[in-house]
Amino acid sequence: MTRICLDYVHEYRDRHGKLRRYFRRRGFKRIPLPGMPGSPEFMEAYQAVLSSETVPRSQIGGKRTVPGTVNALVVAYLDSSPASTSPFKALAAETRRTRRNILESFRKEHGDKRIFYTAAGGQRVTLLTREHVQAIVNKKAVTPFGQRNFLNTLRAMFQWAMAEGRVPDDPTLGVKRVKAKTTGYKTWSEDHISRFEAAHPIGSKARLAFALLLYTGQRRGDVVKMGRQHVHNGTLTIDQGKTEGEEAHLEIPVHSKLQEIIDATPTVGVKTFLVTHFGKPYSAAGFSNWFRGLCDEAGCPDVSAHGLRKTTARRLAELGCSAHEIAAITGHATLSEVQRYTKAADRKRLAQSAMRKLIEGGS
Repeated sequence: MTRICLDYVHEYRDRHGKLRRYFRRRGFKRIPLPGMPGSPEFMEAYQAVLSSETVPRSQIGGKRTVPGTVNALVVAYLDSSPASTSPFKALAAETRRTRRNILESFRKEHGDKRIFYTAAGGQRVTLLTREHVQAIVNKKAVTPFGQRNFLNTLRAMFQWAMAEGRVPDDPTLGVKRVKAKTTGYKTWSEDHISRFEAAHPIGSKARLAFALLLYTGQRRGDVVKMGRQHVHNGTLTIDQGKTEGEEAHLEIPVHSKLQEIIDATPTVGVKTFLVTHFGKPYSAAGFSNWFRGLCDEAGCPDVSAHGLRKTTARRLAELGCSAHEIAAITGHATLSEVQRYTKAADRKRLAQSAMRKLIEGGS
């Protein structure tokens, strides 16, 4: 029987003296729970509302918002209904979590500022301009990935607001990210790989996590969902969380080394290969933090879980795989990122060929 979190289940007596129960969780609406605790109908209802994705979230601070402010717009966007047409709720769970945090931070800093005011005659005049948004984005130039995510999040919200007629103008149009020289997450070298493998032997949960990342080329959010039920006849089938459309569905042949490590590792998870100390599947963030510690233990403090995804692409490119072949493994929705690896690999092969010709020519 599923253990009930009593912090979420509350009892009260109605005006007729009948004992009733409801699900109460901070930030969410109260949901009635039928039957007695432990009964099939109670547990079915409890499980249905336990997931934060299915419980309708109440508009935190919604009653205190002033129309026309950043605060009001963020609240309306995050709670946009119905879910079937809400651009925010249509996003993958991990993307929603990231964007919600970005918007809540933006709201905390600029919530009381007005986006527009209504002039005489009913005309709405924009107060939040492109220059204002550009200045906010520029402050994030030291973290280019945070800057990109921030701007993409704001653009999505204002595009929705324009379509809904909530704002007179989109202040993100024309706003550009400040270009910063960065390669993003560091790609693991073969030396990094050797150090990690030496520190975490086959049979350990750490080595299994490492192998799932390296030999599938998937993101942390997809790796934590993988289980034996996804492997059939030597093929790993997975639907990526962040990618949409046909590209999200991948069928990846299981590498012989990965299969060896899976077979050698005792797993206690029913649905996933990797589980926490409490026997529960990892969240993407929890897995990332845990794996960060494993890298430090192996003497690899400068690399991370996501860097192994890039390493898989690098290895494939160095073996002569095309951008399309690499994308069939990694699931990249666009080829621009993958082509960077193939171009680098091509330059390396051409340099080796040129030097070989130089040596053979006696020069």
